[in-house]
Amino acid sequence: MKDLSIKKLYYSISEVSKITEVEQYVLRYWETEFEELNPQKNRAGNRIYTNKDIQLILKIKTLLRDKKYTIEGAKKIVGASEPVAESVSVQKVVSLPDFSENIVEPRKEKISLNKDLAELKEVLEMLLTRL
Repeated sequence: MKDLSIKKLYYSISEVSKITEVEQYVLRYWETEFEELNPQKNRAGNRIYTNKDIQLILKIKTLLRDKKYTIEGAKKIVGASEPVAESVSVQKVVSLPDFSENIVEPRKEKISLNKDLAELKEVLEMLLTRL
């Protein structure tokens, strides 16, 4: 089993399934129901999930399974981006930054991308030193 405690920029659907404890077919279904959940796809056509996607999945999971919302009710909450008290600690499962705001100003988005690139650079440099 992979060590999921390592922070990554992108995760495969199988990794996200293990992290969130949600079956892959359920993740695919949720993509059709929740327009906010729209992972990118790589050149091979495989889904690649970001930390933000994982947090959204955990939020949806909490609403549907723990708080017993219907899909329509959960859609309204996710769409309105209301804060929901999550019973699952995201930081405990995997080290993820807090992406609680759905509306990001372009400047903040650029800063976030720069941070992601810097983290990627650090990981690549670490890998180079091990080779």
